[in-house]
Amino acid sequence: MARRLIRQGQLTITFPDGETRIYGQGEPRAAMQIRTDAPLKALCIEPELTLGEGYMDGSIEIGGNEELEALLTVLLANRRPDALPAYVRAIDQFRFHARAWIQRNSSRSAKANVAHHYDISDDLYRLMLDEDMQYSCAYFRDPSMTLEEAQTAKKHHIAAKLMIEPGMRVLDIGCGWGGMALTLARDYGAQVTGVTLSENQLATAQVRAAKAGLSDKITFRLMDYRDLSERFDRIVSVGMLEHVGLPHYGDYFGKVADLLDPDGIALIHTIGRVSPPMSHSPWIHKYIFPGGYVPSLSELLPALERSGLWQSDIEVWRMHYALTLREWRKRFDANLDTVREWYDDRFIRMWRYYLTACIMGFEQQEQCVYHLQLAHKRDVVPLTRDYLYQEDAAQRHAAE
Repeated sequence: MARRLIRQGQLTITFPDGETRIYGQGEPRAAMQIRTDAPLKALCIEPELTLGEGYMDGSIEIGGNEELEALLTVLLANRRPDALPAYVRAIDQFRFHARAWIQRNSSRSAKANVAHHYDISDDLYRLMLDEDMQYSCAYFRDPSMTLEEAQTAKKHHIAAKLMIEPGMRVLDIGCGWGGMALTLARDYGAQVTGVTLSENQLATAQVRAAKAGLSDKITFRLMDYRDLSERFDRIVSVGMLEHVGLPHYGDYFGKVADLLDPDGIALIHTIGRVSPPMSHSPWIHKYIFPGGYVPSLSELLPALERSGLWQSDIEVWRMHYALTLREWRKRFDANLDTVREWYDDRFIRMWRYYLTACIMGFEQQEQCVYHLQLAHKRDVVPLTRDYLYQEDAAQRHAAE
């Protein structure tokens, strides 16, 4: 299969009996060692799942971050419809057409899916994330920004799009550890309601609000967004739409429309694809984000159009998440001694594979971040984006 697959670049494979074979030629170059016979047949049937699992359990040896990136670069460069046998393509097609069934997220399953990833340990995320624990794409207005600076820029960019004024009622759907809510309450005077399905995140967010003296301005709730009923002046949702699932986009945008005041503004920040839809990653689905999915814009727009909301702006962020993920991985690796006190080598390899595969998704594939600014009225936001950059322009003018 490797001989048929590799047409661009070169892949060197060392097999369990010590034999080494080289497939393809030229750049990029990568190598892997298969230590046991167990992955050989499985690679021919479920290559993506087996590669990730083999790396996790050590039956496939790839090396460090650079070697893993090189391997994934070669494999992604050769990803094309005719690269894999018909039976592998059939499995992928079945997974693609079954994605609506696979991604059904009831209130119970949605909570279980969230707990699988977000309730493992706040301490792990504290080692990896910025001080505000923003677990979503940062906004690198300058590539030299620190992660803290870029995450702060992200929050204020979103706040500018929401045009928040003191006293406004703001809903944060999927509020995480509370960083966005804290920023909107502290810096913009908003009254914020944050909802999450993660018990760990809820507890941490409540403690943070109390320590900041903002408990009178922020309310955090452990609840499904679908159970909300009150109206809000503004709605923000960062990194949550990826967990909604294909069958529920109508529920999601319909609920946003119902909860948003007639003069309100909503900002949805989500990972997306700039190409046609494809099947979800079986490895990511099994080990990292069960029930999760990265949608193409074509999958979101029908539900968004039926909601009756205006698409007042759609912004596309291209390389920002790759830069963010590289910072997370750097911090994860810098704290490996501490991580090893909590987790075994299999978890560490799983987490490194997750971060590296996601980096490749934004650097080598068609993944991006969408900002969907939504409103009931066409004229509730200015007609151009100038309002987002007036402060930057004033600062540049003052420096001249």
